[in-house]
Amino acid sequence: MRIIPAIDIIDGKCVRLSKGDYETKKIYNENPLEVAKQFEDSGIEYLHLVDLDGAKSSKIINHNVLEQIATKTNLKIDFGGGLKTDEDLRIAFECGANQITGGSIAVKNPDVFQEWINNYGSKKIILGADVKNGKIAVSGWLEESKEELIPFVQSYQIKGINYIICTDIDKDGMLQGPSFDLYKKILTECKNIKLIASGGISTFSELPKLAELGCEATIVGKAIYEGRISLNQLEKFIIKN
Repeated sequence: MRIIPAIDIIDGKCVRLSKGDYETKKIYNENPLEVAKQFEDSGIEYLHLVDLDGAKSSKIINHNVLEQIATKTNLKIDFGGGLKTDEDLRIAFECGANQITGGSIAVKNPDVFQEWINNYGSKKIILGADVKNGKIAVSGWLEESKEELIPFVQSYQIKGINYIICTDIDKDGMLQGPSFDLYKKILTECKNIKLIASGGISTFSELPKLAELGCEATIVGKAIYEGRISLNQLEKFIIKN
């Protein structure tokens, strides 16, 4: 199972939210590149970079942060937040993203998202399936759609999606443990999906459990920044696996 630390960006700074609420913003570092380099120095190869300003404004905003991290580290970056147009996508890939995550657009403009899958391939495009009360949430989690999680994921599997990031919004940033039952349900009902679990990771012991479930990767955010999980622990997990 891959370990993917998260860096969320507001105003060019590394922040974390609780349950996606922008009012709960906590700044952890004013230099995201410094944080990314710490991850890389610990043997981490992947990074989940989220443009929270972009998610709120529905267009890419912090592409300069993406470009800086991509050019000054060797991290493989998946980038999301506010990607709505072909131009947004072009900017993201030109600035160094290895993959992009599309969430709101997959709900609100599925034809464009389908074109992205067709044009860039399933290895480059990740489906963002962020869920609240069993429904997909959009627009930086500020809106709840009518899309039910499992049918939504299954419909995009048919369209060629292989990777999904699923975040239980009620768990995100709360350090109360991940949604094991939710991930088990997805893996049972959406055969062969590459599931990237996100939200709620609070202790190192949860990581092997997610691996046992069959998660392809896990995104870890606040637990790192709050010192619940050390980079040394992650480094040992990566080496062992």
